[in-house]
Amino acid sequence: MRRSIIITCVIVGALTVLYFFNKLTSKTNTKDLYTEVKFGDFEIAVTATGELIAEKSIDIKGPMFGDLEDIRSTHIGIQDLIPEGTIVKEGDFIATLDKTEFDNDLKDEIEHLETHQAELEMKILDSTVQLNEMRDDIRNQRFIVDEAAITLHNSKYEPPFTIRQAEIELDKSQRVLEQRERSYTRMLAKVRTGIFINETIVSRLTRKVNELEEVLSEFTVTAPSSGMVIYKRDRHGLKRKIGSSIDAYDRVVATLPDLSSMISKTYVNEIDFSKIKTGQKVNITIDAFPEKAFIGIVSSVANIGEKLPNTDDKVFEVQIKIDGSDLSLRPSMTTGNKISITIINDAVSVPIECVQAGIDSIPFVYTKNGTKQIVLLGESNGKNIIIEKGLEPGIKLYLYNPENPEKFKLVGADLIPVLKEREKARRAEFE
Repeated sequence: MRRSIIITCVIVGALTVLYFFNKLTSKTNTKDLYTEVKFGDFEIAVTATGELIAEKSIDIKGPMFGDLEDIRSTHIGIQDLIPEGTIVKEGDFIATLDKTEFDNDLKDEIEHLETHQAELEMKILDSTVQLNEMRDDIRNQRFIVDEAAITLHNSKYEPPFTIRQAEIELDKSQRVLEQRERSYTRMLAKVRTGIFINETIVSRLTRKVNELEEVLSEFTVTAPSSGMVIYKRDRHGLKRKIGSSIDAYDRVVATLPDLSSMISKTYVNEIDFSKIKTGQKVNITIDAFPEKAFIGIVSSVANIGEKLPNTDDKVFEVQIKIDGSDLSLRPSMTTGNKISITIINDAVSVPIECVQAGIDSIPFVYTKNGTKQIVLLGESNGKNIIIEKGLEPGIKLYLYNPENPEKFKLVGADLIPVLKEREKARRAEFE
């Protein structure tokens, strides 16, 4: 019995607490249920999330290997890379690149060079011996010609047969001399051509070995100047890090941004694209520093749209230059950008949540005094909307559908023809 009384008291107490809680909640909800029609300047703006980038930066590049002949690889992997955000001085270590394949190329070229150098030396030695022998033969043949000439001279008192025999021997020895001289000339030209070809091959291979050695000496990348290291993003928007690679057309490993001049890079959808113009004022917030506010100007708007990864929406890149400088700002920080499109003076406006529409698409609002007021809508900024006709400043409105909306009296029917005419003109514009 006593236990039943205790349980009953607990239930009654809980119901009492719940009743007063509901009363307080009802009062709060009632207070938050209404809003007031405002009058004043109405700003139309486009908001978009962006990312900080430096307006200017120095690229930290890997070696220039695109001009090398017959290289095995068109990509170089990054083996080691200092952490992003590191402050470096000129000449400090930045990265180490994978030189495995280039080392193999260098070894192969050195082997080719040594082989051709040996061939060249052998050819020079062989040709020297051969030409020396031919020159000795020519000298000996000249002696034979001289002896034949002396014999002919001494035979002038000999019988005609002997003289004729001497003349034949002289002529024969002279022809042999001429043949050997011609052979020597041809052999000399052949030897020179062969040596020139071998020297050309050796010269090309020597140059290639030197180029490879020079390129390999640059596989340890250093900072070209002082600054903060920021990882380079590739054409897919991914940061280059350990395990990534560079190629002959994009050798940038990282960058050293100029932190004194920053830009917020953002993207706007194609619906808002036509509203954005260079020179428009932008209010900028930084997620990392919510207490700070910055002012910027739209500096460029892309002419061609693009699709961002993992989305089918077409967007246009917009760059916003931040006024002044703040060295606490860093690349890749997230920004909130409010691009001011225009300001309409003396405008009557309400929150968009207040505006309702029926099956006939006629817009209206519920007023606190019990009317269902038809309104003529104007420009919107995403949160609030201008009321061109139907409301006066200071009127209290329901933010959401009230209870028993059928009890509200419809007023403002005289605006329906204007609304229908506007809808007709809008449809004609799109046809």
